[in-house]
Amino acid sequence: MKPLQAIAFLHSQNWLICWVLIFHFAGPLFVYTFPVMLLEFTKMNGAGNDFVLVDNRAGKIQLSREQIVGLCDRHRGVGADGVMLLVPARTGKADWAWDFYNSDGSTGEMCGNGARCFGRFVQKQTGANNSFTFETGAGIITAALNGDRVTVNLTKPRELRLNESVALSTGAQTIHSLNTGVPHAVLYVPDADKAMVMSLGPEIRRHAHFGPRGTNVNFVQVLGPNHIRVRTFERGVEGETLACGTGVSACAMVSARVHQFTSPVKVQVQGGDQLEVSFKDGGADFDDVRLTGPADFVFEGRIEI
Repeated sequence: MKPLQAIAFLHSQNWLICWVLIFHFAGPLFVYTFPVMLLEFTKMNGAGNDFVLVDNRAGKIQLSREQIVGLCDRHRGVGADGVMLLVPARTGKADWAWDFYNSDGSTGEMCGNGARCFGRFVQKQTGANNSFTFETGAGIITAALNGDRVTVNLTKPRELRLNESVALSTGAQTIHSLNTGVPHAVLYVPDADKAMVMSLGPEIRRHAHFGPRGTNVNFVQVLGPNHIRVRTFERGVEGETLACGTGVSACAMVSARVHQFTSPVKVQVQGGDQLEVSFKDGGADFDDVRLTGPADFVFEGRIEI
């Protein structure tokens, strides 16, 4: 079988039809087409937590789990901790909505640093004003923009559990937990630089105590009054990230209970940036949780997937 003819590619805004090969078998012609998706994207990061963002308001893009994993691959793709697609609001209760995916291809309910990046991306793509809302798997989020710094509200925290003893390979460990849109375990360490993030992190993340879906894991060092440093092992990324917005928020509120912190709390993250978490402490619970920090554009591009 020999190719009789090869026709070069034709592309539209989001799709590339690449190499139409026509084969001849001494009889009828057989035409084979090889569709390849040419995806336009924006790369952003929030305090080092990085993301691929795509405008899918037209609804023409459907990404498979394998394509999401490929996009996030730091050697063969763009490289990111997650992927966000801008889509129209589904409920009519917000201005916009996102489809959020972790780097392992799983769906994510909420991401604080991602939400800040998404806020700047929405404004750039749509011309929205400096305050608007969008739907997430955890609820409706409000973004308020002030230059390259963005403040997002988080959904009401729930499932606060303090001073639980969890059996680990290194012995019993006191762990606190709070759900700030996604579940977070919080444990205090004397020195964040020496924290066993990559050994205890995955053990706690999959521990039966936090089943069935597991948890994110935060290692917290108290630097001073209302000031902490946090390192996070993220569920869905399955590794340490340079920052985790919902994680630092959980740590700030747990610190209000364990170390009598008051709002606002300053948080140093592994990427070197400082985030700020503010909240209303009602004694029995927390409300009006806000996360403020940078959201930066890195580059724009196209990639075949």
